[in-house]
Amino acid sequence: SLPPSGQFGNEETGAIVGPGLVDFDFSLMKNFRLHEQHSLQFRAELFNSFNHPNFLNPVTIFNSPAFGTITGALSGREIQFGLRYSF
Repeated sequence: SLPPSGQFGNEETGAIVGPGLVDFDFSLMKNFRLHEQHSLQFRAELFNSFNHPNFLNPVTIFNSPAFGTITGALSGREIQFGLRYSF
């Protein structure tokens, strides 16, 4: 129940636990030597490689009609490519 105005409830901190986070990041790099002191590096990076759904915490606003429900998720798999020139 909602506590009286100006008072806190008696629920302890951390009583509402959200879903866990599963995240596996992976990267591949390949170096190419162009000259004696020049090199080129190609890299591919995968974030959330296995595309596991990571849901947000449930709504904790007591008066909300969505109280206790999970209404969103973090982004899925992301892939990033990069090219680095060193001299």
